[in-house]
Amino acid sequence: MSQMDPREIKILSDILALVLEDQKGQSETALEAIKARARRDGITGGALKNLFQALAPDIDRLTAARKAREDTEIRTLESTIHTLRIQLHDRGEVLNRMEHNLRIVRGNNENLKSQLHVMQTAHAEARHMLSMKMMENSYPRLMIIFVAVMAGLLAGIAGTQLFHLFYTAFHPVTDNARYLY
Repeated sequence: MSQMDPREIKILSDILALVLEDQKGQSETALEAIKARARRDGITGGALKNLFQALAPDIDRLTAARKAREDTEIRTLESTIHTLRIQLHDRGEVLNRMEHNLRIVRGNNENLKSQLHVMQTAHAEARHMLSMKMMENSYPRLMIIFVAVMAGLLAGIAGTQLFHLFYTAFHPVTDNARYLY
């Protein structure tokens, strides 16, 4: 039995798997293939039984090794899960802090917007009051300018009248009418 090649054992296991198939044709063909190989290699039913019994301890050893490997993988995965949970918790706290800070910033933003609105309203009122004040101040200036212009006109008219009065007093008027005809 120890002369069997591992490839032969693999082929034999594949054929045995086909024997257990639900499809009748494949199952019968696989069974005939096992019988033909057993006749060719000179294997009896007892030898096949001994082969399975010889492989059984190796299967236990392989199962134990696989179990140890799986246990190691499970511990690694559990450690990774634990680390990821810690990171998730930390990121959740960071997210909560950021949301809290965002709420504070939004509150400050709203406060600043309301202050800006109040300041804009106050600025508009101040500009309106300044324009009203300038209008009030410009009205007396306009009045003063108007009075000054009127006084200048009256003084000019009076000065012109005086000039003509004195001019006629010192220069006799000649009758130019006689030269016209």
